[in-house]
Amino acid sequence: MATRHNWVRYWRDAARPLEAMHARFVDHVYTRHSHDAYSFGITDAGAQGFRCRGAEHVSGAGMVMAFNPDEAHDGRSAADLGYHYRIVHLGPTLVREVLADAADAADAADRRSGGLPLFVRPVLTDPVLAGALARLHAALVGGASDLERDELLTAAVVAMADRGATRAPRVRTLAGRAQRQAARRAHALLTEAGQEAVTAELLARTAGCSRFALYRAFRAEFGMPPSDYERQARLRRARALLAEGAAPADAAAATGFADQAHLGRWFKRAYGITPRVFQRGQA
Repeated sequence: MATRHNWVRYWRDAARPLEAMHARFVDHVYTRHSHDAYSFGITDAGAQGFRCRGAEHVSGAGMVMAFNPDEAHDGRSAADLGYHYRIVHLGPTLVREVLADAADAADAADRRSGGLPLFVRPVLTDPVLAGALARLHAALVGGASDLERDELLTAAVVAMADRGATRAPRVRTLAGRAQRQAARRAHALLTEAGQEAVTAELLARTAGCSRFALYRAFRAEFGMPPSDYERQARLRRARALLAEGAAPADAAAATGFADQAHLGRWFKRAYGITPRVFQRGQA
């Protein structure tokens, strides 16, 4: 949706209470409203003003807006040239699920029984939280894999609760032998998966731990998150097929890339050359 001054891009998960929007507004005014979800917005440029909790607030570039479910607020430009912002909406059930997965035993029981974070400040200046939200937003609207979206969703929700809520979550992680074993089980599954995408649930079940603990363990052991390794494994398989003479389009289809262009973009990012150049260089 676009007008002379305003434009909006919107994305929604078909299976979970998860939405994302990217917009530029100059003269649009939000009427007073609320959402049945947690809403976290990042102001990229300009400034937006809003009334919430009986007071006026302004979110400028780099700041994060945090709204609890059913929290009434309005919205309008607070700068002559308007503002750009990105926002994600996360249903309470989804937030509860992510925090219960990441929490230690006592905290997990509390989360499952209904305990949810409360955000007391509607505007936060926090580059770490803004970065986590920006990466999640980019993954949601940019066609990232389900595994990468789940990783970044977990990271963003834990960052929200840790940095902006009344009570930080107590998370559980692995160390030593347990960390190595979990990471290597997941590594083996991703290496052997072939064309099939691996879900976060299957990966955690194979590793024998929570998704959050696995993400931390895998990064510690292999220097990258599982989703990056999954893509790397598919690139290696595509590279082998190309070396055998497969057409780039066929190699893309056989290794789970959306199409030849998708393979080409990631191949060049990883290896610095296109699949065609790789094939032409073979003696």
